[in-house]
Amino acid sequence: MSGDPVVIVGAGLAAANVATTLREAGDDRPVTIVGDEGREPYERPGLSKGVLQGEQEVGELFAHESEWYDRFAVALRLDDPAASLDLAGKQVRLASGEVLSYGDLVLATGARPRTLDLPGADLPGVFTLRRIEDCEALREAFAASSRLVVVGAGWIGLEVAAAARKAGLDVTVLEYAQVPLRAALGDRMGRHFARLHERNGVTLLTGVGVSAIEGDAHVTGVRAGDSVYPADLVVVGVGATPNVELAQAAGLAVDNGILVDDRLRAADHVYAIGDVANAQNSALGVRLRVEHWDNAIRQGGLAGRVLLGEDARYDWQPYFFTDQYDLGMEYVGRGSAEDEVVLRGDEEAGEFIAFWLRDGVVSAAMNVNIWDVNDQLRALVGRRIEPSRLSDPGVELGDL
Repeated sequence: MSGDPVVIVGAGLAAANVATTLREAGDDRPVTIVGDEGREPYERPGLSKGVLQGEQEVGELFAHESEWYDRFAVALRLDDPAASLDLAGKQVRLASGEVLSYGDLVLATGARPRTLDLPGADLPGVFTLRRIEDCEALREAFAASSRLVVVGAGWIGLEVAAAARKAGLDVTVLEYAQVPLRAALGDRMGRHFARLHERNGVTLLTGVGVSAIEGDAHVTGVRAGDSVYPADLVVVGVGATPNVELAQAAGLAVDNGILVDDRLRAADHVYAIGDVANAQNSALGVRLRVEHWDNAIRQGGLAGRVLLGEDARYDWQPYFFTDQYDLGMEYVGRGSAEDEVVLRGDEEAGEFIAFWLRDGVVSAAMNVNIWDVNDQLRALVGRRIEPSRLSDPGVELGDL
């Protein structure tokens, strides 16, 4: 090996993609990935989708087979998290006491689920979902439970609700907002997801504030206002908090994540990627912190290219996807609840494309149960297009 070492703190999908990009380019400097889990880097979407539903094996989630790391000389320090950073001395101290020197440091420390600061929040039977062991424990709990209450109707909460209904549980979802997913999709599409869950037997209650988790030796219910919703099992899905403590203690700028430029630089020879990075997006001209699979892959690749000396930048539109019941969708762009929504297709039949327009410009697009069109939709984001043409199925997407 030659060149100054690259140390990647965090062992998720973003970290794996930095190492992959370097090795695929023939870069042979020493690379070490440091993680606080005892597992090699893996993809997380399956934890709330295929694995939780019993349709996918945990082994399918891993970014590489184990032997890849040996073959490409990528060192792993698993279950030994970074304890401190010495930016002046270019060193990372691990919890075990080992000290790693670096030429370039990439922070991929991810995020952790928010928890409820409420009575009973730490009772047995109350779960969050972030890691493989969370998913495995939740699947076991599904088999031993009959009533689930989900707190929060975001993506994780709704995907868990769908998996639980498939497992035969009675499911109640409690959401503080008046419309689920409103911040991401707006009122109309948020209500579409609400109806989807209601049709599949979920009791979805909005405008509800949870005040306590009930129980003694185990959870028995969730209190909201004057009501208690019985539960053998509770899943809390109220968002995630970026893991910035290490960076903050080292003196890096932090504000809803580690602040980085459009080349993912936090400081000289220090980069941040993935869920923890609040990055300047040069295509949109704003800062974004994105907690999705696609962003982990792309920013990992971008960091690798920057380390290779390429003039590459964070210049793409955000993307995410979900699978719930018989609905599969992909979303690209950055719409808002205030944007105009234009539909092409049949919303009632569940096969349609939605466009978000802001001042006549396409800000985002979503394909629902219509496949192989997302690249075309990506090409439309940022363009001024007449709503009548967007909604007209007689106008091919490629002709817009």
